[in-house]
Amino acid sequence: MNGSPARAVARLAGIAAVAALHVPPQLCAMRFSKGPAWRIPRSFHRYCLRAMGVSVTVDGAISPARPALFVANHISYLDIPVLGSLTELSFVAKDEIAGWPVAGAMARMQRTIFIGRRRQGASGERDLIAERLAAGDRLVLFPEGTTGNGTRPRPFKSALLSVVERVAARDGGPPLAVQPVTIAYTRLDGMPLTMSMRHLVAWYGAMAMGAHLWRLLGLGRIEARVIFHPVVDRAAVASRKALARHCEQAVGAALARANAGRTPFIVSS
Repeated sequence: MNGSPARAVARLAGIAAVAALHVPPQLCAMRFSKGPAWRIPRSFHRYCLRAMGVSVTVDGAISPARPALFVANHISYLDIPVLGSLTELSFVAKDEIAGWPVAGAMARMQRTIFIGRRRQGASGERDLIAERLAAGDRLVLFPEGTTGNGTRPRPFKSALLSVVERVAARDGGPPLAVQPVTIAYTRLDGMPLTMSMRHLVAWYGAMAMGAHLWRLLGLGRIEARVIFHPVVDRAAVASRKALARHCEQAVGAALARANAGRTPFIVSS
């Protein structure tokens, strides 16, 4: 399924128009006013999704807490606008994204924290994440470390979740809310997105981003589902590894149910 080239061109033009309307105000807001600097990216993501033909359904309640760490599975570059359209937040992303045309610039404008693959700089990156959380920021972490095919999450790595212990150990300030989040892409033009079709939306492995995005823009309407699980009770989680397991299990169970077209089971907090 290659989609419609005419539709892809029209959607690219729509994204360009959205960027032209949002980038200049965001640059000004980042320099002069903190409030709009948080709100403009959400509008940008929302209108980008509209231009791309992507609709989002939300299950569960988004934690309003500051600071907050949203721990999510990662399927596609679409995850960024999908989550970014729902609330004010920043992302923790691979440093290679900083060099991408357009996407890299937009990531910087959303105050993304870029992290490398090498272990040498990991301590400094964890310090930066902890500092941002201690300052009251709301961050999204993809602990798989890469994207998957959307069938089930890859194992959640616990290394960066050590920031939870660092923030919890600080003196004063509000407690950090840790909320698992499941992202699923469930339908294409109203039909279930089956396992054999998930590669149309999921971007993983050696897929070339340009070719994948072009095909995706030519497709019909894509339905995304985002499940916000209860905020983790830190007293019930003994370590960062236990926290990673808890989040992976919650996310994985909801992803399986969403892919099967069933209502995600969410335990009340």
